[in-house]
Amino acid sequence: MSSEPKDPSQADSAVWDKQTRRNKSTSEFYDPCQEAAQRSYKCLFRNGGDKSMCGEYFQAYRDCKQAWTDKRRGVPSKPKESTSE
Repeated sequence: MSSEPKDPSQADSAVWDKQTRRNKSTSEFYDPCQEAAQRSYKCLFRNGGDKSMCGEYFQAYRDCKQAWTDKRRGVPSKPKESTSE
């Protein structure tokens, strides 16, 4: 019961998979908007599924997802509009 593969090609494959995973960008394995998604789920749970109570959480998630998608696609970010004149 050795943890080492008996076939050398399996060992090479395992090394290749590890190296491939290390070289991929973070966005392929990690969703930076997961925290915003969890907050929106918690809000829904707290309010018995009433979506009207969680609009701010949903908007924060949509904004995060849009920013993340734009960044991955290489779209320049838009400057935020100032409300003071």
